[in-house]
Order: sequence, then C-alpha cells, then structure tokens
Amino acid sequence: MDKRFTVTFMAKQQGQLLREAISDFGISKRALTAIKFEGGQILVNGTEQNVRYPLHVGDEITIKFPIEQVSDGLIPQRGALDIVYEDETLLVLNKPAFMSTIPSREHPDASVANFVAGYFEQQHIASTVHIVTRLDRDTSGLLCIAKHRHIHHLTGLMQRAGTIHREYEAIVHGHVENQSIIAPIGRKDTSIIEREVRNDGQYAHTDVTVLKRFSIDNKPYSHIRLKLYTGRTHQIRVHMAHIGHPLIGDELYGGSRAFIARQALHCVHLALAHPVSGEPFVFNSPLPADMQEIIF
Repeated sequence: MDKRFTVTFMAKQQGQLLREAISDFGISKRALTAIKFEGGQILVNGTEQNVRYPLHVGDEITIKFPIEQVSDGLIPQRGALDIVYEDETLLVLNKPAFMSTIPSREHPDASVANFVAGYFEQQHIASTVHIVTRLDRDTSGLLCIAKHRHIHHLTGLMQRAGTIHREYEAIVHGHVENQSIIAPIGRKDTSIIEREVRNDGQYAHTDVTVLKRFSIDNKPYSHIRLKLYTGRTHQIRVHMAHIGHPLIGDELYGGSRAFIARQALHCVHLALAHPVSGEPFVFNSPLPADMQEIIF
C-alpha cells in the first residue's frame, strides 16, 4: 500500500507547463524539490512526467509527496486526544488546560505534539506534526493541526491572508466595555517570556465583546468574547492587561488566582475553508467546567 500523501487536480489551461500548473495549485518550490529528489512522484493521466511537460485541458495531475519523517527530538507518546474533526488533511482537537502544544525545556513531553505523533504512529499515518493554530499551555480550546507539510503550507498562506478565524472567551477583572484594541506587541526587555504593548512591537488587533458583567464579593468581573485579527504571542493576555482588565488567573500579567489556577481563556470558535476542497468549516467548543463555575 502506497502511504504517500497524494493530491489530484485537473489542468485548466491548454499548453500550460506542468511546473506552472503545480505552482498555481499551491505547491511550493521547496515541496516540488522534495517531490523530485526525496521519493515523490508527478503523474499526468497516470504516467510519470517531468515538469516541462505541456498540458491539455482536462489532464489529471497526480502529485505523490515523499513520506515524511517524524521531527527530530519529537518523541511519540500515547495519550488522550479530544478529537473534534479529522480527515486525511486536518486534525482539529479540543485541548485541555495545562497541556503544552509543543515540547519545551520546562515541559519536554506529554504535549499535544507528542500525543499526536503517537496517534499518527498508532494509525500508521506517515507524517510528522504540523501545528496550525497554537495555544498557550494554560489556554484551553480548539486547536488545528495539518497532517502533511503541503497542507501546513496552504494553511500558512491562509493565516497570512487572515482567512482562518478564531474567537475566544475569557473572564477578566473589572467591568469592561465593548471595544477594539489596536496596540503593537513586543517582547519585554527584561524577560524572554513576557510581552508588552510597545511602540516598536508588531501590529496587533483584538475586538472585545462583553457577554456578561457580574460581581463576586463586591468585586467586578466580566465574561467577554474576543476576536483575533492577528496572532501575536500572548496577544489577548497582553491587550487585556494593557487596558487594565487582566484575565483572572493570569499571574504573569496581573490577574488573581483566587478562583482559577490558570488564565481563564478558552478558544471557543475556529472557522476556515478546507485547504483542499475549499468547503467552509466551522467548529465550536463550550467553556470548560473551571470557567463555567465562575460565571454561573
């Protein structure tokens, strides 16, 4: 059985060279080099052809990508995965809090990437792990993974074009107003982890919608929904702290852990067009119990 990841598409222009059609389909030059020299294959109507082959309208082009190797240093591990959606190209998970997306020096194993690598191994999927939408260790919710580097390339183009949409819900200190926060974010000079709003930072845009205002022991809190237009590190946490409403539980940015042992942040919504078919996909995830208990 051929385990190579395969895509098929039709030629649309008479006389177009095969390499041009491949580029138009979204296959990168780097991927094309790997196809040519690392065990891939390019077929036209079932026959192998070189990239200078002139196409006829309606020709069937089949690209077989070389088998991927698991990334060096990524140890496949068996662990529970809450799979929301899966096909031959994408894996969408509901990540619990207190699980890293990828291994780090502080948390070298038991990450999403470790468990997905173990799952791929168990399911005989010839791929390494390609994270599309990453979440902080203590943030819960929807997370998207590409099952092949070509799909990761396509989703990367989608992210740069702003066509992958994510929305979050959070609980913050104080009573917040609906607003749009546009403030550049960069690394704090005194920390390798902490970020801050600074003039020389990267453009960052977050919209805030209030869902509920409430009080506990006469102290004000707000349950909010946030829409990201950019994906800077710690963007929501930094922006909310910047306007004086840090997330509860977020000690790094001034939040209190009186009610929860992590920043109260959950990715509730993920929307994108399927990278191959173009079909619109929308995923939603309810708030976890530790956040619901505070609000209700």
